[in-house]
Amino acid sequence: MRIVIFGPAKKTGALVNGQVVDLSSAYAAFAEGTKSAGHIHASVPVRLDDFIAGGKPTLAAAQDAIDFATAKADPSFVVDASKVRLHAPWPGRRMAMAASNYAAHIAGIQQNTYGRSGGIAAVETAAVEMRKSGQFGFFKIVDDVRASGDDVPYPKRTKFLDYEGEASIILGKRGSDIKASQIEEYVWGVTLFNDWTIRDKAEQRALQYNVMKCFDGAATIGPCIVVGEYDFRNIDVETRVNGEIRQQFNSKDMVFSFGEILEHLSRDFTFMPGDIISGGTGAGTAADTTKPLPDGTRPLDKFLKVGDVVEVSSPQIGTIRNRLVAK
Repeated sequence: MRIVIFGPAKKTGALVNGQVVDLSSAYAAFAEGTKSAGHIHASVPVRLDDFIAGGKPTLAAAQDAIDFATAKADPSFVVDASKVRLHAPWPGRRMAMAASNYAAHIAGIQQNTYGRSGGIAAVETAAVEMRKSGQFGFFKIVDDVRASGDDVPYPKRTKFLDYEGEASIILGKRGSDIKASQIEEYVWGVTLFNDWTIRDKAEQRALQYNVMKCFDGAATIGPCIVVGEYDFRNIDVETRVNGEIRQQFNSKDMVFSFGEILEHLSRDFTFMPGDIISGGTGAGTAADTTKPLPDGTRPLDKFLKVGDVVEVSSPQIGTIRNRLVAK
């Protein structure tokens, strides 16, 4: 099932063969005369956060709605996806972002920032060092989450804006002190994330309010949340800038798995339905592929500029595409 948010009312829908099914309306028509209005509303909520919290019963009711809607092809609850606005499928909840979680990405950072030697050995060493040093990351605190097709404003304070394509999981139930082995109980779906990042060194001091990761338009999510179709541990991700391939990686190459991240973060901390955990980015960002010049400065060639178009895609999920515009 592919869940989207659509239209002016930002209703929860399902993407089926290029069409969007209005799940709450379709279910109301399906259940008319057999269930109360209150039961119908609770079975397939309009809001994504409530929909996710409904768990398996809501997904089962949503499937009834999809089957009914596709059989009827009634335009009152089925619309062509190209004719309706698709919003970011963000439940409005918290976003936990793994950092330095792909060895090849970190090996590139170490080589180009700290002058360490490169090659396969460097990647293997980076993975060992990352396991030894332990996890780290951040919570992305933004309210302005962009959808595929939205323009993203270029922050005025940076010359070194970077892209980070990522695979992310959406949690489906409440829990704390969760074991890594329980991860499948908690994953509701998987989506794509572009973790737009400011790389100016002045913005990267420790305890600097995480300003390099938090600014208007700093997150793109979508184009849908895929539920129950693919293994979140084996998601392909590709990033293109103006059509040029920059990143190609798979979530199976994460140094710390989604289960390990969930266990680490849920110690004395309660996760809620709709919370997101993003697995980090692979090699190919501007930061890990840009070599410093002899004078120590960094060329801007691979960093993003106004007018650039960035696409993060996965054959399992789809594509999020954004153009950078002047603020």
